[in-house]
Amino acid sequence: MSGIANNPNSPRQKMINLMYLVFIAMMALNVSSEVLDGFELVEDSLRTSISNSAHRNEIVAGELDTYYQSNPEKVKEWYDKGKQVKSASDSLYNYVQDLKQRIAVIADGKDANVNKIEHKDDLEAASRIMLGPVTGEGKKLREAIDAYRVMMGEMVQDSAKTRILEASLSTTPPHKAGINTRTWEEALFENMPVAAAVTLLTKLQSDIRYAEGEVLNNLLNSVDVGDYRVNQMTAQVIPESQIVMRGSQYKANIVLSAVDSTKRPAVFVNGKQLPEDSHGQFTAIAGAPGTYPIKGYIEMPNNDGTTMRQNFESEYFVTEPSATVAPLLMNVLYAGIANEMRIAVPGVPSGNVTATMTNGTLTRKGDIWEARPSKVGTDAVISVNARMADGRSVEMAKNTFRVRALPDPMPYIEYKDQNGNMRKFRGGNMTKRNLIETEVLQAAIDDEILNIKFNVLRFELLFFDSMGNAIPEVSQGASFSDNQKDRIRRLTRGKRFFIRGVVAKGPDGLERTLTPIEVIVN
Repeated sequence: MSGIANNPNSPRQKMINLMYLVFIAMMALNVSSEVLDGFELVEDSLRTSISNSAHRNEIVAGELDTYYQSNPEKVKEWYDKGKQVKSASDSLYNYVQDLKQRIAVIADGKDANVNKIEHKDDLEAASRIMLGPVTGEGKKLREAIDAYRVMMGEMVQDSAKTRILEASLSTTPPHKAGINTRTWEEALFENMPVAAAVTLLTKLQSDIRYAEGEVLNNLLNSVDVGDYRVNQMTAQVIPESQIVMRGSQYKANIVLSAVDSTKRPAVFVNGKQLPEDSHGQFTAIAGAPGTYPIKGYIEMPNNDGTTMRQNFESEYFVTEPSATVAPLLMNVLYAGIANEMRIAVPGVPSGNVTATMTNGTLTRKGDIWEARPSKVGTDAVISVNARMADGRSVEMAKNTFRVRALPDPMPYIEYKDQNGNMRKFRGGNMTKRNLIETEVLQAAIDDEILNIKFNVLRFELLFFDSMGNAIPEVSQGASFSDNQKDRIRRLTRGKRFFIRGVVAKGPDGLERTLTPIEVIVN
């Protein structure tokens, strides 16, 4: 019998071995009442911390709501995010609270009080709720924490704060030496006494309220993160234009300008940064007339270390200095020719100026206008209109001009003096050499007001012989004939002849007989 009793494979021996293993396991899992009471102290401390955090969060949420009520347009984005944060935090917090209550019910029955658990050393309750093969809540809780952690991280722009939030809500299982195959929920709730499991979940609730508070504070600060602190405020009048025409409208924006004299923005205009001492004032030399763009951007550092950039675009106009000085007796246009005129309206680009004319045509040629009256003796009226910034067309001027025929030109001989300069001879003494070298007779109106060439059609030279008889020599055209030049060669010093019967045709198409000129051979 004794041999049978000592056989390691006998049922009796197997029972002894099993009882030994159970005893060893119970010894290993035995938790003293002092340790369990310690969890209760930690639990009380965590509940106090949660209460304080919740109170603080309510204050921050209240401030965010107050800001929203006073300025909904500005605060709406942050207010809506704050509501999302509070809703998500309350949902996860209440879910954890429900898990605590369910664990307490398994340990103490349906009348269990999660804040005063009787069977603190129960090793099965937490595992049944959190790690059950079908209804286990551990995996669901982990996924809910992961989603919450990602959401909170996206609400915070500060990377350092984001790392702290992620660490406090981490679901990475505790690492042990060797291969660790346990999940986060197994590491926290497998064979865990009720007191410890509930305390771990309360700690999670404390982390949730902490994360909620950090994100709400960040959202509250974000309300003013794009604002700029100012220490100077001035009223400014910014007109659309300081030049206003009669009949048009003066428009100006009256604004309150606020600046921070300790922090100036960087201003870039047309690709170049303005000097710091310019205080944002752009200066340009007005060169050639035209329209010039003003395009660039302003950079200003935000309170969170980023840079705000605002683009701008405008233009300015350069016009010639102009004044109208027109004696009444000089308001004359000549028929049959292009009378050049300058038409300009101060403060209005030339492209926005139009003009019309009665008794003729008016044509723009670049910056110059050409008026061509059609009928002599009938006044020509020129009307000038300007297109204003608001699109309206305003009549700026209406001037009346008398229309005259062109005056007769003067015939002349063009020659070179002894210095090689071109001269115009219109009568008087002239050397025989210059006379012989002359090829054509010319005619023009050249009085420093008009400069109009005429075509000479024919003319004659009238000579006198020793008996005083007149000898005419005719040229059909503007060129001196051979007979005329031969007569000139035979003249001696002091002799004279006349250029007469000069017929010329001008740009108006009319033929005119010009005044004769006397020539004395020098």
